[in-house]
Amino acid sequence: MRAKDDLDSTTDQRRGGVRSFLLLLAGLGLLAAAVLGVGGYLGYREAKSLGPSDTATVVLLEPGSAVSTIAYTLQDAGVIRNAEFFTAVVQMRRAQSDLKAGEYEIPARASLMDIIDLLIEGKSILHYFTAPEGLTTAQILRLIAADQTLVTEITLEPPEGELLPETYAFTRGETRDEIIRRMMKSQDALIDEIWDGRAMELPFSTPAEAIILASIVEKETGIADERTRIAAVFVNRLKRNMRLESDPTIIYGLTKGEPLGRGLRQSELRGRTPYNTYVIRGLPPTPIGNPGRAAIEAVLHPAQTDEIFFVADGTGGHVFSSTNRDHERNVAQWRRVERERRQGG
Repeated sequence: MRAKDDLDSTTDQRRGGVRSFLLLLAGLGLLAAAVLGVGGYLGYREAKSLGPSDTATVVLLEPGSAVSTIAYTLQDAGVIRNAEFFTAVVQMRRAQSDLKAGEYEIPARASLMDIIDLLIEGKSILHYFTAPEGLTTAQILRLIAADQTLVTEITLEPPEGELLPETYAFTRGETRDEIIRRMMKSQDALIDEIWDGRAMELPFSTPAEAIILASIVEKETGIADERTRIAAVFVNRLKRNMRLESDPTIIYGLTKGEPLGRGLRQSELRGRTPYNTYVIRGLPPTPIGNPGRAAIEAVLHPAQTDEIFFVADGTGGHVFSSTNRDHERNVAQWRRVERERRQGG
């Protein structure tokens, strides 16, 4: 009996030891969890606390940058205190692949969490490039080349008239070729949008011809209310097989659209170039610039009028007429205005 009692006693001792060990492990686990909880809370509070920078700071994060590189860039800019802590928080949020490159304006006193949210959302600084309506392709490309926010050299050579002039938003680091491609795609998208809704019985049948005529309208007036009326004059002349007689087409034939710097000479009015619409009938072979949306819409929806002439009125606009007699009277009035200006000068 004693041997059995000794065996039971030994078994009880072992069971007690296991229980004690398990209780010890449980206690250590609770302690570790508490320590981790306190650490996690302190880390979260630190990540949400106000940042070190008293002013808004612009930071450029290059494409392809690793999280650690981004962290040290932000630390060097003075918008976070510790790069390793930033990296740890990004990893904790499993946001390593969500941070977006770009140029960011970090608000004053932005917390580390605020900065991570900003980079995840990709709210980088936008820059703007504006191409005025009517410029030639060469003139627009020079403006793009001069923009120092864009990068790389221009390799594209778009034909005349294939760029849509307007304002384009972009982020620092975008290439010059990318802006050019966007301008070309924007014009294609515009034509796709409005071509099918054009007026009936226009004297042209292709979008390319519409762009040519729109480029002439764009050069003839900068007054929005006149565009559809001037478009109507040219449409009416084309329907009657009359020459367009547009001065800007002559200039394009002489200088490819660069400013002439003087008035046209009589010899130039009679000069034979493919673009001299005082000599040729119909449209010139290419656009003479890049028309904007309003000019393109004007030639697709010209005003309903029988006018076939217009001449400057001396105030920046034009006076229109339907007969040669009225036109000659308007021309005479314009010449008087010119004489008076010369005499007054």
